[in-house]
Amino acid sequence: MSKPKLPDLSDPGGSDEARLSARESWRMFEIMAEFVEATERLAPIRPAVSIFGSARIQPDSAYYMLTEAIARKLSDAGFSVLSGGGPGVMEAANKGAFFGKSPSVGLNIQLPHEQRANPFQDISQTFRHFFARKVMFVKFASAYVVMPGGFGTLDELMEALTLVQTGKTRRIPIILVKSAFWGGLVDWFRDTLVREGMIDAVDMGLIQVIDEPDQVVEAIFRHYESRGFQPSAQEREILLNL
Repeated sequence: MSKPKLPDLSDPGGSDEARLSARESWRMFEIMAEFVEATERLAPIRPAVSIFGSARIQPDSAYYMLTEAIARKLSDAGFSVLSGGGPGVMEAANKGAFFGKSPSVGLNIQLPHEQRANPFQDISQTFRHFFARKVMFVKFASAYVVMPGGFGTLDELMEALTLVQTGKTRRIPIILVKSAFWGGLVDWFRDTLVREGMIDAVDMGLIQVIDEPDQVVEAIFRHYESRGFQPSAQEREILLNL
């Protein structure tokens, strides 16, 4: 059987399929540029903590105020704070850091119905691609703080757990805030995933559930008390191949 003939991408008058293939190929350069620009802009912000949570909560929500308090304490303790740059928990995280001592960083995303960037950002970086943005949240984070949220928050949480579990990124604290919100999920991890052998019992040690802002900061410092916040040579190699 003969091989299928490849389209002539150099022919501007080619088929729709050829033009689409050409656009797809050139898109790789756009993605590369997005990674390069973001990496260069975010390199100076370490150590940093990524905070996730619902975009839907309002400023008078207890979750909003709790997030703001956590972010302020992290910022004053010397951590840059990364959020998704939008409203809700993202705004609360940026706001708390903005009025603290360390940079407030928003990793914004272009959406069909454009996300409103919150005004509390010392550094604002906009992405077209979710996957590039998600890499930056992991690459520059010394810890993950996960506030109550929906599918997007769960997506970030599960990705972080998977990357740490499989050794594709370094071991960092992954902190779920508000036991009343996360307790059911953690129980399901233990009672179903562990019991049925979907994860190992030791994997439950990747998660901490904490309620108070001071305890969040303490847990992060405790994780790093026997080493510095900067990645080791081995960890830098892992992050390079993230």
